[in-house]
Formats: sequence, structure tokens, C-alpha cells
Amino acid sequence: MARLVHRMSTPELAAVIADETAVSFASFDLNDAWALGCRMREAAATRRLPLVIGVVHGHQRAFHTALPGSYPESDGWLTRKTNTATRYGRSSLGVLEFFTATGRDFDAQSRLPAEDHAAAGGVLPLRVDGVGVVGYAGVSGLPHRDDHAFVVEQLREYAQSR
Repeated sequence: MARLVHRMSTPELAAVIADETAVSFASFDLNDAWALGCRMREAAATRRLPLVIGVVHGHQRAFHTALPGSYPESDGWLTRKTNTATRYGRSSLGVLEFFTATGRDFDAQSRLPAEDHAAAGGVLPLRVDGVGVVGYAGVSGLPHRDDHAFVVEQLREYAQSR
């Protein structure tokens, strides 16, 4: 797959790959998942963003919250984006950009049920050095590329604060 990604790369896909690999932690446990989620909530609340926020460690939901102005549908979107990121082991936007770069439509060609999966920005993998992906952090409630940018920003800031 890495060879195909390289051959079929687009500027958008390259940027998302950079986002996906920009942050890696020496360790990341349930306490970190909670702290990251709280940090994300505080940042969203300060900006009055109508987000649903979730952090998953392994296969366990470690943090979940909804801010004022968010919609119940955003919970479903967050779940679907998290399922997609988990299935492919990369960001939900990375999945969309990979399908786009290879000339394929995710909904038509992923063979995954649309009621359970969505290729849209907002969920990124949590990586640990020498281990790989240990979980996912995500949001839903803004345009999907803004969701992605918010999570990237929060992961970078959390990593710098440790």
C-alpha cells in the first residue's frame, strides 16, 4: 500500500500524511486519553465550537463529550469517522484523500456499510514510539477539514505540553 500511496500521491494526501505522522508519544495511556480529551474540550469551549469530542484508547472509549450547540447527529458522524480510521489505521481524512488520489469513491468502493463508516476529516490516530497506533482522537461538528485541523492542532499542543 505504501508504494501505491507514493505513486498516486496528491498535495492533499501528502499534507494529510504529514499530519498523521507529525505527533508520536513516548507513551499514551488512559490517563493521557482523558487529559487530551479535557484539553480538546477546553479549547473548543473557549472558541465556542459546537463539537462532539471523543478519544479512544485501544478499543475502549476513554473520553466523550458534547459541547453546547452540537447536534445529536454529530455523535453518529464521530462514530462513523472513528470506525473508518480504525479500519484503515490512519486518519479519517487520510482515508478520503487516499480513495480520491486513487480515483475511487469511498462510499461505492470501500464495501463498508455507510451507516457505520464515513470518510471525512476529524479523527486522527494516536501513535506511540516503537508501538504504533494505540487509539484515536476525533471531533465532529465543523466542516470536516476544520474538524481535522482542530484535532491536528490539539495533538501537537498536547504533545508539546508533555
